[in-house]
Amino acid sequence: MSAEQVSSLCEQLVKAVTVIMDPASTQRYRLEALKFCEEFKEKCPICVPCGLKLAEKTQTAIVRHFGLQILEHVVKYRWNNMPRLEKVYLKNNVMSLISSVSAFWSLMGLISSGTQSILEEESHIKDVLSRIVVEMIKREWPQHWPDMLKELDTLSKQGETQTELVMFILLRLAEDVVTFQTLPTQRRRDIQQTLTQNMEKIFSFLLITLQQNVNKYRRMKTDLAQQPKAQANCRVGIAALNTLAGYIDWVALSHITADNCKLLEMLCLLLNEPELQIGAAECLLIAVSRKGKLEDRKPLMVLFGDVAMHYILSAAQTADGEGLVEKHYVFLKRLCQVLCALGSQLCALLGSDSEVETPTNFGKYLDSFLAFTTHPSQFLRSSTQITWGALFRHEVLSRDPLLLAMIPKYLRASMTNLVKVGFPSKTDSPSCEYSRFDFDSDEDFNAFFNSFRAQQGEVMRMACRLDSRTGFQMAGEWLKYQLTAPVDTGPMNSKTGEGLCSIFSPSFVQWDAMTFFSESVISQMFRTLDKEEIPVNDGIDLLQLVLNFETKDPLILSCVLTNVSALFPFVTYRPEYLPQVLSKLFASVTFEVVEESKFVVSVQAPRTRAVKNVRRHACSSIIKMCRDYPQLVLPNFEMLYNHVKQLLSNELLLTQMEKCALMEALVLISNQFKDYERQKAFLEELMAPVAGLWLSAEMQRVLSDPEAFISYVGADNKIADPVMEDPSGLNRSRISFCVYTILGVVKRARWPAAMEEAKAGGFLVGYLPSGSPIFRNPCTEQVLKLFDNLLALIRTHNNLYMPEMVAKLGETFAKALDMLEVEKNAILGLPQPLLELYDSPVYKTVLERMQGFFCTLYDNCFHILGNAGPSMQQDFYTVEGLASQLISSAFINLNNIPDYRLRPMLRVFVKPMVLSCPPEYYETLVCPMLGPLFTYLHMRLSQKWEVINQRSILCEDDAADDNPESQEMLEEQLVRLLTREVMDLITVCCVAKRGAEHNSSVAVDGDDDEAMATDVTPPASAELTELGKCLMKQEDVCTALMITAYASLSWKDTLSCQRTTTQLCWPLLKQVLPGNLLPDAVSWFFTSVLKGLQIHGQHDGCMAALVHLAFQIYEALRPRYAELKVVMEQIPDIQRDSLEQFDSKLLNPTLQKVADKRRKDHFKRLITGCIGKPLGEQFRKEVHIRNLPSLFKKVKPSLETDVLETNEDGEDLTVLFEP
Repeated sequence: MSAEQVSSLCEQLVKAVTVIMDPASTQRYRLEALKFCEEFKEKCPICVPCGLKLAEKTQTAIVRHFGLQILEHVVKYRWNNMPRLEKVYLKNNVMSLISSVSAFWSLMGLISSGTQSILEEESHIKDVLSRIVVEMIKREWPQHWPDMLKELDTLSKQGETQTELVMFILLRLAEDVVTFQTLPTQRRRDIQQTLTQNMEKIFSFLLITLQQNVNKYRRMKTDLAQQPKAQANCRVGIAALNTLAGYIDWVALSHITADNCKLLEMLCLLLNEPELQIGAAECLLIAVSRKGKLEDRKPLMVLFGDVAMHYILSAAQTADGEGLVEKHYVFLKRLCQVLCALGSQLCALLGSDSEVETPTNFGKYLDSFLAFTTHPSQFLRSSTQITWGALFRHEVLSRDPLLLAMIPKYLRASMTNLVKVGFPSKTDSPSCEYSRFDFDSDEDFNAFFNSFRAQQGEVMRMACRLDSRTGFQMAGEWLKYQLTAPVDTGPMNSKTGEGLCSIFSPSFVQWDAMTFFSESVISQMFRTLDKEEIPVNDGIDLLQLVLNFETKDPLILSCVLTNVSALFPFVTYRPEYLPQVLSKLFASVTFEVVEESKFVVSVQAPRTRAVKNVRRHACSSIIKMCRDYPQLVLPNFEMLYNHVKQLLSNELLLTQMEKCALMEALVLISNQFKDYERQKAFLEELMAPVAGLWLSAEMQRVLSDPEAFISYVGADNKIADPVMEDPSGLNRSRISFCVYTILGVVKRARWPAAMEEAKAGGFLVGYLPSGSPIFRNPCTEQVLKLFDNLLALIRTHNNLYMPEMVAKLGETFAKALDMLEVEKNAILGLPQPLLELYDSPVYKTVLERMQGFFCTLYDNCFHILGNAGPSMQQDFYTVEGLASQLISSAFINLNNIPDYRLRPMLRVFVKPMVLSCPPEYYETLVCPMLGPLFTYLHMRLSQKWEVINQRSILCEDDAADDNPESQEMLEEQLVRLLTREVMDLITVCCVAKRGAEHNSSVAVDGDDDEAMATDVTPPASAELTELGKCLMKQEDVCTALMITAYASLSWKDTLSCQRTTTQLCWPLLKQVLPGNLLPDAVSWFFTSVLKGLQIHGQHDGCMAALVHLAFQIYEALRPRYAELKVVMEQIPDIQRDSLEQFDSKLLNPTLQKVADKRRKDHFKRLITGCIGKPLGEQFRKEVHIRNLPSLFKKVKPSLETDVLETNEDGEDLTVLFEP
């Protein structure tokens, strides 16, 4: 190929590259230029000379980079097929730089003199140069290029530019081989083993390079004439540190601690060198964070020595003293991490068998660590918490006087750290400036601070386990101070009322922090100290101060109530204070802000969230008190009952939820009567108003007729003033009151836990054949009396979603059955604006009130049904025709019920009822109900996923107006959440529960796709439950379950797929294996798993679970169904001979069975063609790196190991003992 042709082609390439990079180029020209360049790289036979010419120093940086990219492309994709002559051409023509026999040398020549000086050369040029060399190393070293390391050493002696490039090469090599592992196993093993063998030389080379360049830099940096030279040495020093960081993570610890920890010493010295300190801190952090044998980690304790500690602390002080500069702040973060890692190493080594003692500088370490805990940066403060926790928890250190002396200081620091300040948008604290570096928004900061505070609470409790009295004393002082401090509302007034706090007010943030502190330390004190050691008098004094404190600020009052709850355990020692506590709580139940009283005529005054929270808080405190201390409250029952009756007599005074909460508290205390007849009479009296209202002729008419119901609740009206006017509010509140009350009674009324008390009180009515006792609930009679109308309401509510009923809604209420905005935001994961949370009214308009009413009513009705089984047991399950009654109410008109209503029905009604139902009612109640339900749910989900798949295929632009993107996202996410709910329900019904797995609801609305389980093989104990077997006996139900489980594997929800694969699919299939499955059905099950692999194979956890399931199915069913082999043969790129080999071993029982793992690996290789890849890898051009002759000969295994390996069952072990 003549030089003219090369020059001509290079000119064209330069023009093409210029067009591509010119922002003024048109799209068409740019694409044409790009196509020309790509075709050149793929097809042109003279890539090497053109690449070398374009990479010359005389070209612009962009053109040189492209030239080097061409060479990289040649090495990556053509190396295996390059003829020797082309390699010789590459060798001889890189500007005649270095003469050599190998293709590598041309590149070395390019590196040695084909680049600009270290300060002038562009970083992307250096990067691509190092990539080319590393690509060649990956293909040829060590077998065909044994002197590579020597050549790099020689190259580094030519100057700083070359040394820096050598550092880049060594770092990239370590990253590709060890960190990212981007090459075939044998090549990776060869290179890594050779690196390990030469690690002493490599480490020595890196350390010498670092030391020499740092020394030169220090000598010359003050001399202005030598500045460029000093900068060059500094660059090399930084490169050496970066390269060290790539090796320290995985090399043997002996290299890091060699020569009396010379490397660690050097890194500590560099912490005080501004240009190099971040790199040094990174290396130090990686070194100190190393895991491994404790014995090997012992030398790391040298960092607790005087010299190392001095350098670390002085560096921290210097960096902090220079104000907030990003570079210094990043360095401080690294140093903080180093100290945390040091603490972790100390905790691991101390008290183990490694004979490490508490360092003499432990006190100095704690002081410096505390300095980070008290730093203005909230991020730095939070970084120290886990290590504090480890220290306070440590068996040896927790008894150390130095650490015990640190507890008061830590708690004092926590008092400051708990105050929520530092929002990036504000300037009211030194923390704000740091937060602007760490957080994008106030919402980000808020989320971080909430988890930071929870973490602090945990660590404070650990500290108080070691010293409870100090914590309690500090909490008492702080509480007294807050009770006497004047209220400072700050510049931003609350919308709740003039002169009241907002959540950012200085007074509230202090109250909030103090409350959290006192709650944490007081609760821990009661758990830690013996009864006689509790400072009762001090506690009661504090309680009295809190009870006497009066405030009209809802946010502060909420904190006061929390303090009352925290101090309440002291009342168990002095019961005479209980009436005062109750008075305080009851006063808060009816709390109003003066400005709001003018709205009292309306049924639901537009209270702000803060006011509602106070009232709800007071109700919760009363319930909690009655739940946790019922014996204490019982003597005051009459007083409590009269107080509640007085409040209930005024229909407008309390919301329905508040009324119900107070009634729940009374029911909880009534459980202490331990007398069936007395409690039954009380519940009858309590529920009389509800029964009168609920069973009235008017209510019966309203609850049974959707049209009458719409009219009664006012949803057919057109409202002129949607904020103030609400004529039917009272009607809605009456329905809500009845439903809330029924729920409260069903949830709380119980028989005594102790068998003797239950028997004596008349609660025990007999025994089951199994010997289990049968109890009766005193609320049963009252609740069942109201049951028919409850089912009528549920039926009516379901029918409201029929199109003809939706059409009857008034203009104002056309969207009354839609989701609340807050529900939508939760599902989409959108954060709520911070301030609005407390300052806006709970419901802004009458439409929102109506939406809230429908949503809460629907949920509560199903909560009643879900609680009825556990509460009333056989009295509920034996209700005549219960199954048909439920089917004709709860499961009616499901086609029109939206996903967001179906989810809570499954979660709060179907699932709890199934879990609590005794086996004797499976045939009569559960199976008749679940059979049609599962069949329907499968049909519904299949249709929904089909729509989603069609949408993603078509992406119809014209549909965008009717259905905006946010709506599509919401619908899709709802389908995902409903899918998880359904699959969880099927799993709960069919598969034996393992541990507490099913107690946690799957209804979390956040991004839980990341929380993928790593457990991929279901344990052998995953058997079907009795209910599962009962369901699987019915052919139509069995078909619905099997099809739903296996079809769900190819629905685009990774979490659901993984759960179903690991927990459900195999136990269901195993149940039907003994029967005669149709060949088509077997093929469909297997194909469904392979489809799942195609869609979810890119996720490791999912892929492993699906491969395991496919393997189980093929092994179990292939001997009976040849159709499975036909399915396998359709897999893209399957190796037929390998499949035949696998099949022959599987079908021939006389052959020795290969180990399970090897069989599974073989199977996985067979089905690789249908395992989905991430989008980024789907169109990537494959890089093929050939294996070189093995460096290490495999030793032929001896007879013994052969026998042991090939006979898993141990049947031929006798061979070992034959003479």
